[in-house]
Amino acid sequence: MKIVVTGSTGYIGKRLIPILINEGHDVICPVRDKLRADNSLLEEGHVSIVEADFLKPETLENIPKDIDVAYYLIHSMSSSSDEFEKLEAACAKNFKTYFDTTSVKQVIYLSGITNEEHLSKHLASRKNVEDLLASDNYALTIFKAGIIVGSGSSSFEIIRDLVEKLPVMIAPKWLNTKTQPLAVRDVLSFLSKAKGREELYNKSFDVFGPETMTYKEMLLKFAEIRNLKRYILTVPIMTPKLSSYWLYFVTSTSYKLAASLVDSMGIQIIGKKSNINELLDVQPISYREAVALAFEKIEQNSIVSSWKDSMVSSGRLKNSLHKYVNVPTYGCFTDYKERKVLDMDITINRIWSIGGSTGWYYGNYLWKIRGHLDKLFGGIGLRRGRTHVSELNAGDALDFWRVIFSDKKDRKLLLYAEMKLPGEAWLEFKIEDGLLKQTATFRPHGLAGRLYWYSVLPFHGFIFKGMINKLVEIKE
Repeated sequence: MKIVVTGSTGYIGKRLIPILINEGHDVICPVRDKLRADNSLLEEGHVSIVEADFLKPETLENIPKDIDVAYYLIHSMSSSSDEFEKLEAACAKNFKTYFDTTSVKQVIYLSGITNEEHLSKHLASRKNVEDLLASDNYALTIFKAGIIVGSGSSSFEIIRDLVEKLPVMIAPKWLNTKTQPLAVRDVLSFLSKAKGREELYNKSFDVFGPETMTYKEMLLKFAEIRNLKRYILTVPIMTPKLSSYWLYFVTSTSYKLAASLVDSMGIQIIGKKSNINELLDVQPISYREAVALAFEKIEQNSIVSSWKDSMVSSGRLKNSLHKYVNVPTYGCFTDYKERKVLDMDITINRIWSIGGSTGWYYGNYLWKIRGHLDKLFGGIGLRRGRTHVSELNAGDALDFWRVIFSDKKDRKLLLYAEMKLPGEAWLEFKIEDGLLKQTATFRPHGLAGRLYWYSVLPFHGFIFKGMINKLVEIKE
């Protein structure tokens, strides 16, 4: 089959594509920015990447028309509610308009369970997208999932943050809301097995795990699996805003995403039973098994995708990375240092392992202080870490930076700052002619930006010096 996977740089899309490739299908990946595409997939020989933005209908002509199946995995949880609903609706309308002109026979959409009378704004938007995607020219298959549990999923990482950081939790009452957590492996099984199945055409199915649990029970079960003793007290006085701040300060989520999650978590997500498990021969695993499998992936350092790498977690960056690839020079302050590279492999590996649990090689306590200050002023702080300990790709989150360009063969790594700043900042590592060239660039916004640069200049003097020295150091 020839299959289009939208949302191919997202959490589900990144995991679905390898499954489709292994099954021998030809996969087309429309992306808004080719810099964010996983070019390693091209080596498989069954993948093509095209640049297309579903908010710009004219760009959709880059998508081939001779296709059999399309997956609609376009979601967002970061914009304001009004903008969010409009953007999701626009993407769905543009998708339908274009795919009506193709040979696609089936569109498969991953939505959320929407069985409650009163829906959150985001679930209501998902429901609206279902209606907008319906067509007389192709069959629509809808899977509605609840909480998805897997390494790198937002729900898993938030629960992990709460459980591992707080021995005692004074939590909002929505922790008593019921849901049916579903392992990401089962979500992928439903999606991959549904293609070409005519008995699923123009039908909608709720997909969910075998247990009905409250969020509080999920937290306590998670703690039990991790051999941690945790106590949770729910209180009725915590407003949605306070709940959002509670999630924001304790976990690695952004405030906007925290607010969106709080809005959704107050709604009970219980699926309607159907024969979909039997039809596709999928028997969802338990919450305990899902958590255990997630930690297996973490311990093996084989996390395929993480919500932190999506633009949802971004503090400042928009969808296109191209805008930030060319580092400006006019009106900018720079801190440039270079050192002779004594061992190329060691230095390259250190550069591509920077941040996260590895740290920044010098003055880590100062980086942590900067992260705490950023979080205090509404930024993302250092808590996003990194998805992989030794690999970086364009679009990846790296503490409070975003990877803009990453090429080991070209020996160049470019980062863009997503912390709260009165300006814009880039950090570049490049090896040329046997020299490691490290450049920090800051483009100030007005007087506040200039004052900021001069205030941190003394710290830059030894932090950046210490960092480049450690990057080229050869230990006896």
